[in-house]
Amino acid sequence: MKLDLSSLRKAVESLDRTINITKDDTFFKNLSEEAKEAIKSGVIQNFEVAYETCWKFARRWLKENVPVEQAERPRSRKELFRLAAQYGLIKDPVVWFSYGDARNLTSHTYDENTAESVFETAMDFIKDAKDLLKKLEESNE
Repeated sequence: MKLDLSSLRKAVESLDRTINITKDDTFFKNLSEEAKEAIKSGVIQNFEVAYETCWKFARRWLKENVPVEQAERPRSRKELFRLAAQYGLIKDPVVWFSYGDARNLTSHTYDENTAESVFETAMDFIKDAKDLLKKLEESNE
């Protein structure tokens, strides 16, 4: 079954656009601290959405493309990411574990240090999210 990847593509592209705003030094460094904080919050929000959408699409792909006994097995996200790596959807499940940890931080605690840590994680995450999207697109043709 062909997956409709439009929501995943939208989530990854939205995160990428928001991150790119923070990388535009000419624009970003001239903003007020409040505006910078608001944009970073946008990156964090987009990271949350993109991460959630990524793992859900990985799970859908696995359910459609691997033997039933394996597709039913992932009982945790860690197992899901290990299986996704086994089937070539992602390169390293361990980095995805850290993305999950960062995502969990956003829903339980929110202070300046946590926000900065999650923001930095989002900056790393975007490449892996794009890679997953590309793998899903390639296998979806």
